[in-house]
Amino acid sequence: MTVSAVLFDVDGVLLDSAAAHRRVWDAWSLSRGLDAETVWRLTFGRRPEDTVTDAAAHLDPALERRALDGLLAKERDGIPPVDGAAELLRALSGSPWAIVTSGDRAFVEARFAATGLPLPAVRVYGGDVERAKPAPDCFALAASRLGVDPSACVVVEDAPAGIRAAVAAGCTVIGLTTTHPAAALGEAHLCASSLGEVRELLVARGLLVDA
Repeated sequence: MTVSAVLFDVDGVLLDSAAAHRRVWDAWSLSRGLDAETVWRLTFGRRPEDTVTDAAAHLDPALERRALDGLLAKERDGIPPVDGAAELLRALSGSPWAIVTSGDRAFVEARFAATGLPLPAVRVYGGDVERAKPAPDCFALAASRLGVDPSACVVVEDAPAGIRAAVAAGCTVIGLTTTHPAAALGEAHLCASSLGEVRELLVARGLLVDA
């Protein structure tokens, strides 16, 4: 297999945001009279407005997205990088890579700046595509912007919806078990329990030189 580029999801892969997102969704669910656990299961790898549509079809997704963004803004100082993220991204500085996230551009870029994580030239956000994860559009767009075929991309994802999207786009997928057990990431081609393991897999595929 020839690998030319790496595409990273952000939440749960590069930013350790699960606890902050859980607080946001729990507060929102409580305020809307919804079961928090049911709503939480719908959130991973998806745009907030898409989760709202599935969890509460009677609510306006655009209005609720603004409310959720407001709650998330209060959590901005409680979202550190995932262990090993900075080292891995700096090691990739000579290789093509991108971030592909369902998150908001302004929020993600602010968190990268605050935590010192480097931003790649190619960044695809939830608002950049009409059909978000689990549709393959976001990964296809990132590959196109990098000038490579999706089949030459390795995707690092922690959520089943994101894995489905990457597989549908034709990418090879490493499932990172930060937010889900390996059994829930069964559609991934490989699994890793840490970004250190991801680095080893990328070294094996020629994207990184073992330091």
